[in-house]
Amino acid sequence: MPFQVISPPEHPEHAHPVIFLAGPIQGAPDWHAEAIAWFQKHTPEVTIATPKRINLDRKVTYAEQVDWETQYLNQAAQTGVVLFWLAKEQNHSCARPYAQTTRFELGEWKAKHEQSGCKMVLGIDEGFSNSRYFHRRFGQDCPRVPICNTLEETCAKANALLDE
Repeated sequence: MPFQVISPPEHPEHAHPVIFLAGPIQGAPDWHAEAIAWFQKHTPEVTIATPKRINLDRKVTYAEQVDWETQYLNQAAQTGVVLFWLAKEQNHSCARPYAQTTRFELGEWKAKHEQSGCKMVLGIDEGFSNSRYFHRRFGQDCPRVPICNTLEETCAKANALLDE
């Protein structure tokens, strides 16, 4: 089976390791498309799980979205890599703190990495708020988690982790 991209609510069969693209969606640039294009060019035998829905015609409930993300985050932890890209906010909304879910998930997966050693990579866009905290805490607690400054470098580190 060749390169594959899956998004909610799809649950197709796949034979390759999963790289989960974790990071902000609302208010963020379309970094998911950039990451997918990078992996398509450089890693033909991988399944990319993106929580950013590709088929917007398909309705997905909140519970379905969260359960889908949980399933594929866990698969990535078992067979591949959990990739976090903390993209700088592009469009501000006063109704919702930027990257609120991502920040929670990052803490959750930091703890899971510490417990199980699951493969993770963290990329932080210049200008992402409070980035120095993430640099400090991951540097202290998770020295095996690469911390990158560009999306391309983050994808390349995730790709390299597949071979470890």
